[in-house]
Amino acid sequence: MGRAWIGAILGLLAAATVQAVEVHDVRLWRAPDHTRVVFDLSGPVEHKLFVLGNPARIVLDVQNTRLKANLSNLKLTDTPIRQVRSAVREGDDLRIVLDVSAAVDPRSFALKANEQTGDRLVLDLYDKGGGSTQPAVKKSVAQNDKRDIIIAIDAGHGGEDPGALGPGRQREKDVVLAIAREVYDLFKAEPGYAPTLIRTGDYYISLKGRRDLARKRQADLFVSIHADAFKRREANGASVYALSTSGATSTAARYLAQRENAADLVGGVRLSDKDDMLAGVLADLSMTSTLDASLQVGAEVLRNMDSVARLHKRNVEQAGFAVLKSPDIPSILVETGFISNPSEAQKLATRSYQKKMARAIHSGIRNYLGAHPPSGTLVAWKKAQGGTEYTIARGDTLSGIAQRFNVSLAVLKSSNGLNTSTIRVGQKLTIPAT
Repeated sequence: MGRAWIGAILGLLAAATVQAVEVHDVRLWRAPDHTRVVFDLSGPVEHKLFVLGNPARIVLDVQNTRLKANLSNLKLTDTPIRQVRSAVREGDDLRIVLDVSAAVDPRSFALKANEQTGDRLVLDLYDKGGGSTQPAVKKSVAQNDKRDIIIAIDAGHGGEDPGALGPGRQREKDVVLAIAREVYDLFKAEPGYAPTLIRTGDYYISLKGRRDLARKRQADLFVSIHADAFKRREANGASVYALSTSGATSTAARYLAQRENAADLVGGVRLSDKDDMLAGVLADLSMTSTLDASLQVGAEVLRNMDSVARLHKRNVEQAGFAVLKSPDIPSILVETGFISNPSEAQKLATRSYQKKMARAIHSGIRNYLGAHPPSGTLVAWKKAQGGTEYTIARGDTLSGIAQRFNVSLAVLKSSNGLNTSTIRVGQKLTIPAT
């Protein structure tokens, strides 16, 4: 009798061990260079990926798994996928077949469950032979080339990573993409600047991938736009961050960096796509002007944001943000407000507030680059010919501006036809060439 009970218990344990995993949802995103299909699972799985021809199709065999999701709901428009089919294989396994209409390079990997999401199986179909739609930018140090200054504008999160969530399921990824597009439009309309959006739609790019895209497009400056969140709903205010090569400047900065750096766990990045920043690279960074330039441009953006929103911190804070670890590109991360705060979330959802925030970011970057333009650019040439334009931000004084640009107060007044030192927020000044 005892043996019978032991056998029954072992049988139940074995049954529990081999209980099939369920695919409870399937999601799809289209990015400029690839299509991502994500299978949400009830547990971890083993799988195999292979390609078949005549006709071309991608096959995923997933062990001991059942499909509970509806594949017919996937939106396949503008993707190389014509159809997605499924079948039961060898009794307990699941076979997913993707009929494709174009040549792709398929890659698959599993992601373990974390605090925000469950187990997932990710299939990326990279386009073949499409080429980049971004125009090549040729830089030169020759002063007479008058090239555009390239601004890389990065909207945080995207795709399966919504970022922070606000009231009514308001998503950070949507808010920051709207603001990023406004910043892009402002620079696009201005001679001497060539903005480029790192993320142009609702898809995820790894933190390293964002840096790589900025470098590939030869960016002179990188700005990553976010909307903060915190455990306490009353937390509020906008802030600007730069990279720290040592410790964070505050507990809040450390907390935010840890949260933003964890985005790859949600967005779905293979281990091989991650990188460790070598100490030597960070040492080189600390010995160059890159970090100093990041702090300076961050301070200008903060100054301009002060006229739009309450500032969470009045100084540029620093922490180990992975997305900012470009040793050769001045980089800042802008938190436009706390989406976890009901009042700020309401503002962030409006087009008018998004435009105000975009103008503040644009003015801050423009003010810095007007004073410190890269050589060989149109902005540098204009500065040498007749000065540059500066937009007054809250807290500015005429004497402070004169000191910052190394011109005398009298010359600054004369160049702008001013009889007094009274200035107003939003007023534009011409900074004479020195």
